[in-house]
Amino acid sequence: MAKSKTNAMRILDAQKLDYELITYDSQDGKIDGVSVAEKIGKDPKAVYKTLVAQGHSKQVYVFIIPVEDELDLKKAAKAAGEKKVEMIPVKDIQKLTGYIRGGCSPVGMKKQYPSYVDAKASELESIIVSGGKIGMQMELKIGDLQQVIEAKLEDLVKSE
Repeated sequence: MAKSKTNAMRILDAQKLDYELITYDSQDGKIDGVSVAEKIGKDPKAVYKTLVAQGHSKQVYVFIIPVEDELDLKKAAKAAGEKKVEMIPVKDIQKLTGYIRGGCSPVGMKKQYPSYVDAKASELESIIVSGGKIGMQMELKIGDLQQVIEAKLEDLVKSE
């Protein structure tokens, strides 16, 4: 299966970090994280979505949280040391990251933004994030992801 490599994969390859590429069929348009977890037969607790937000200071931040969870903007702002953060409009995601909604990988964005992974990830051996294209996911060790994007673990999601 000779799929063209995305920036995310090239970066992991260059750093000699192991990852497993997982592909899924996106023809049905179901590209939300929970649908993707079902399609690839993985526990949604191990599948993470990449959210891009902007702080009061205009700094862009990346938050990586489980697909079933919702980002708590107050917790996100606290983690980032901001008064408040707001989600980036979908139309601006590609301009800032180089990726499109549904294919936004935390690895290999146009710029290295401050990144935060939800603390629940520390309970997992590996997590699954977008591979940089709709239809592609990458599974890698949480420590490797943290290393490559210089991410901090923080409590980021809304409590039940």
